[in-house]
Amino acid sequence: MVTRRRFLAGCTAVPVVSYLSLNSSFAATPPTMLVIAMQLDNITSLDPHESFEATGGQICGNLYQRLVTPDPKQADKVIGQLAQSWDVSSDNSTYTFHLDPAAKFADGSPLTAEDVAFSIERIVKLDKSPAFIINQFGFTKDNVTQLVTAKDAHTVEMKLGAPAAETFLLYCLSATVGSIVSKKVCLANQQNNDFGNGWLKQHSAGSGAFTLRTWNASETVILEISPQYKGSSKTKRVILKHIADPAAQALMLKKGDVDAAYDLTTEQLLQVKNDSSVSLVNQSLSAIMLMSCNTNNQYLKKPQVWQALKWALDYESIQKNILSMSFVTHQSFLPSGFPAALDDTPFHKDLAKAKALLAEAGYPDGFEITLDHYSMQPYPDIAQAIQTQLGAIGIKVSLIAAENRQVLTKMRARQHQLALTVWGADYFDPNSNTEAFCVNTDNSDNARARTLAWRCSWSDDEFNKLTEQALHEPDPAKRIALYQQIQQLGREKSPFIFMMQKTKNVATSKALSDVHMTVLEQWPYAQVKKA
Repeated sequence: MVTRRRFLAGCTAVPVVSYLSLNSSFAATPPTMLVIAMQLDNITSLDPHESFEATGGQICGNLYQRLVTPDPKQADKVIGQLAQSWDVSSDNSTYTFHLDPAAKFADGSPLTAEDVAFSIERIVKLDKSPAFIINQFGFTKDNVTQLVTAKDAHTVEMKLGAPAAETFLLYCLSATVGSIVSKKVCLANQQNNDFGNGWLKQHSAGSGAFTLRTWNASETVILEISPQYKGSSKTKRVILKHIADPAAQALMLKKGDVDAAYDLTTEQLLQVKNDSSVSLVNQSLSAIMLMSCNTNNQYLKKPQVWQALKWALDYESIQKNILSMSFVTHQSFLPSGFPAALDDTPFHKDLAKAKALLAEAGYPDGFEITLDHYSMQPYPDIAQAIQTQLGAIGIKVSLIAAENRQVLTKMRARQHQLALTVWGADYFDPNSNTEAFCVNTDNSDNARARTLAWRCSWSDDEFNKLTEQALHEPDPAKRIALYQQIQQLGREKSPFIFMMQKTKNVATSKALSDVHMTVLEQWPYAQVKKA
């Protein structure tokens, strides 16, 4: 017989699947455990210098600390995390960070300036997808060791390749890729000079509130409280369970099998919003839903085709009938709430205009194309709506559903035609999304910076130059105006169809409190309180 005492004791020793498969009479989650049902199929790595998806970034945010971090109460403000203070040279080319001398990694070893310098070197030399966020400050594999140095145990000096505004550098260092890892642990586990990348995909070497116990792809992530954690959190373990079906997530929440359901669609949210046992935590996120055109495809080379797609879609219908509680219509690459974001929505369903543009492009009868999309809801429903709406102008769309990470992997290899995806900003500065969607200075397959523009094989000198100009413009008002100009041009001349901005509604048990999420989808699990 399983008693509650034996059940609680067993939770510290048995795998999560054993816990979640117990009889529902023992389904209530223990007070020291936070169990979340969510879609985990977009995680490709939990190495913070490689992870480049929202879910992986959220997990890494609980495993690692950065020099600085966005203020959870004010996303456009950066505050110190590992850095207690910093100095900036008069020409904005040298930054000196003074570290918290009490900082420790989870294994108890001190976190020093040498670990910080190693982490920046590791980012640049691994050169994974998010490395461009750090590389843009002039760091290369040949110079990073000389430019980023430990002056003493608690002082790090960064000499940039060119002057950079303080706010811009700090925003970039606050991104997930800016996480500080243990030099000792990474080198102890490296193979073939990979800086421990193979090992760190499924382990952790950080100073955050939690450590990584287990990651089973598209199944489970288990975090355990760090032995060095000094906070007052009563949560000793966090279990993230991959539940692809939002309806199943809602059912598990109502039964008490989980404490939170992360990915409910409008259908489930409408069902639970008036449930007295459920709370909804709402946060507007930086995530933008869009359709991307790979301009390597013979039909997707011309701007008239991109414009035809933009005028063929019925944004209002998709938002109202499929996404009313999870997305709002948004038609620019900068999310609402970001500096310089354009919040107007100029595109609407106009079949006559769309057909005329197709005819101008040389395709009066349309063409056949494929659309890759995430397999979990609501994306299949959105993809079917797009299929119908593009069919009305003669474009025959074949749908290809796959797990999130498979769609992303295909895009990163530039093998898609059309792709329906979601993109979240990496840091609060407008350059984050502007660079991702607009900059591609090397369109070769071996390019170092593989932005979203590169993934779509699209490069335009006007966008490259304007983005560079906006990045370095010292006058704040002129900088805002430049980013607004780039967004307007993007609507006219880029192969991206921006459709929606995500509004996150996390459904939780009434037992949870202090559930806070940021616009960049960071969720500090240690802050959560459980009755």
